[in-house]
Amino acid sequence: MRIISGLNKGTKLSTLSGNDTRPTLDRVKESLFSILQQNIKNARILDLFSGSGALGLEALSRGADFSVFCDLSYNAIKIIKQNIQKTKQEHKSMVINKDYAKCIYELYKQNMRFDIIFLDPPYKENYAIDSINKILQYNLLLESGIIILETDNEQLLEEIKKIEINIYDVRKYGRVILIFLNRKG
Repeated sequence: MRIISGLNKGTKLSTLSGNDTRPTLDRVKESLFSILQQNIKNARILDLFSGSGALGLEALSRGADFSVFCDLSYNAIKIIKQNIQKTKQEHKSMVINKDYAKCIYELYKQNMRFDIIFLDPPYKENYAIDSINKILQYNLLLESGIIILETDNEQLLEEIKKIEINIYDVRKYGRVILIFLNRKG
């Protein structure tokens, strides 16, 4: 896996080994950032369920101002910190080693809000809906902000429609589905 574009283009990123993780494929990441290119410059990013930190680091490479990386796994946090050092983005990064719900609450207490929130929860777990609800409950998404959920579960679309949020785009890449969300209104 590598940084595709921007300041850190070509930097190879370390990834977690094993079958418990599923890094976003480069072709999906490239399409995602082509869609987001107008929203990245000077953006504040939350990379929830960060894994290797690839999405937040790609955003920083392309001109985002700041990225918060959150993962519960200690091994993931070690990899994220290594990747932040490789890309020399320490001054624009914050790393939180907590459960997603505790992280969201901590960011709320720090009065942090984000332009772009990447949600890439483990596919086998049911964290997506709860994450979105907590993000809205604690007002972490700026008025013009975007949430991008990566999943392989098409049923989530029906569940998301029950939440006070707008699905404004859906893209499929093989079994990977990217769901783009923004505030209703």
